[in-house]
Amino acid sequence: MSEAISDPEPVVKRASEISYESVDAADGLRKGVLLDESDGAPNFAIRRFELAAGSEVPRHTNAVEHEQHVLAGEYVVGIGEEEYTVAAGDSLLIPAGVEHWYRNDGDEPGTFLCAVPNGDDTIELVE
Repeated sequence: MSEAISDPEPVVKRASEISYESVDAADGLRKGVLLDESDGAPNFAIRRFELAAGSEVPRHTNAVEHEQHVLAGEYVVGIGEEEYTVAAGDSLLIPAGVEHWYRNDGDEPGTFLCAVPNGDDTIELVE
């Protein structure tokens, strides 16, 4: 049986292959793309974020849902009108279009994984 052209190939991407960039909308936030369409992932992208101690991400919305898993640290996430203190091992679902923000009041960086559907994502800052 022949393999369909759209069938993805397995990928192993090493930590040394991930580059991190500052996120323009938030001082102290860096993003590394672990896997996405460019790696052959057909449906989702996985990104790793680092939120420096004392940093904030402004209130914003995204056109796509976010599934997140906290890897390290402790920080506050605002989702809608609620605030949640999250720590390593916690997971979150932020539905598409819901206002959210982040604040790290601690002395240690917070890191989390974020999975999103592939494709365009419109990000809008909320004043």
